[in-house]
Amino acid sequence: MYKLLFLLFASFFPAQNYRFVYEYKMKPDINKKDSLITDYMNLDTNGKKSFFYNAVKYERDSTYSKDQNYGQLLTSKKYDRNLGYLIEKDYAKKAMKFYDKYKSVQLIIPDSEIPKWKIENEFTTINTLKCQKATTYYKGRNWEAWFSKEYPISDGPYKFIGLPGLIVKMKDADADHEFNLIQIKKIKNIFSLIPKNGKSVTSSEYVKYLKNDSGNINDNIEAMNMNSKNGTMGVHLKDGYISTLDLNELKKSKDFDAAVAKKLQRTNNPIEKEIQ
Repeated sequence: MYKLLFLLFASFFPAQNYRFVYEYKMKPDINKKDSLITDYMNLDTNGKKSFFYNAVKYERDSTYSKDQNYGQLLTSKKYDRNLGYLIEKDYAKKAMKFYDKYKSVQLIIPDSEIPKWKIENEFTTINTLKCQKATTYYKGRNWEAWFSKEYPISDGPYKFIGLPGLIVKMKDADADHEFNLIQIKKIKNIFSLIPKNGKSVTSSEYVKYLKNDSGNINDNIEAMNMNSKNGTMGVHLKDGYISTLDLNELKKSKDFDAAVAKKLQRTNNPIEKEIQ
């Protein structure tokens, strides 16, 4: 079935590169259900591989790789720190690589766990696309997905693959994470900023890195830039993430360093509950 889906996609999109843009809504704090972050993720595919990544990060990194303008980098668009990862999926090998950065070290986490789907006898239309419902328990969460056979590609946001069509909409049972397909377009070139040198680690080793990172965020700071006129502080972390913090707000805290760390720490409500 998987091979058939690949052949269908190759014939449906001959020698074409496509980008599927998803609106991603996430509740970053497990203790604050009213918190909500909206960002945008791209799924690029050439029919053999796909790359899932944050749209703003790619735009920022692409620009910086060309002009090396650090000042421009500090004032560029922002993305959530939890979305600095890249997911590469190889259709033929049925394998994935999850790229993330810990301080200045590029990590590569191989993953071959494909969701086990239950296709339901429920149908609906989403943005003119005829869709069918599917459910799965994956990475510690129950998920509901709507996929469309009008795009015969067995792919979707994040690590979600294996359905007989493109995932158009999906969310977990707690409504902490939700993806909605909002744009489809042909592109000349798919994602190209693939890390060349990285350290391959297991999922359990990756969890240890994340836990250590959340506890020592100040050790991860590469540089800081104070702007007393605007009352802001620009922070550049070793993993490449850049953020602008409100100095007046930080000064209200009794522990300045702890306040900075809290602003920059990763979410405690990740897609994969296993890494909490």
